[in-house]
Amino acid sequence: MTAKSIVGFVLLLVAAATTWYLSQSLNNGEVEVTTTGGVRSGFYLRSARILGTGTDGQYLYEINADFAEQVADNLIELKNVRITYSSGSNIPWKLAADRATIIGEEGYLLLEGHVVATSSQDFSSEVTEIRTQYLEFNPRAYRAETDYRVQVRIGSRSLTATGMLALLEDNQLTLKSNVNGKFVP
Repeated sequence: MTAKSIVGFVLLLVAAATTWYLSQSLNNGEVEVTTTGGVRSGFYLRSARILGTGTDGQYLYEINADFAEQVADNLIELKNVRITYSSGSNIPWKLAADRATIIGEEGYLLLEGHVVATSSQDFSSEVTEIRTQYLEFNPRAYRAETDYRVQVRIGSRSLTATGMLALLEDNQLTLKSNVNGKFVP
């Protein structure tokens, strides 16, 4: 070995020792651990289409949403939701809402935000429209219910109430309390 290579080797050792010493003196002994929440199980869908079946296994209704996400084992959240019954079910009602939550395997839905249910049958060919901010909906039982404020319009006639029960299969609507109306001949 030449003197030049020995000096270079010694300089490299000094640089390595200095680097090690500085790294040890700057380390305060605490290890910082960051967590990202881990990997979540479940799914999410854009432009989701969910088909529901009746007790006989036949196609009964369709749920369309701009976005769907499974947030728990039996909980699915939907955005910009539209629900229609199949033509074979003879249920003329269509529902829409800003958000919905599907609970359990039964397909029970909680609709929230600008909930609108419409039908164009059985009332002198005038459109029937129900509006509320929250609605509990069981599509297999054809049942919709709320304790929130409700506005019902049939053509130019209008009713408001607090709470409602709608049996869609029977085309029957029961307003619970504080009923006020406006009827123009």
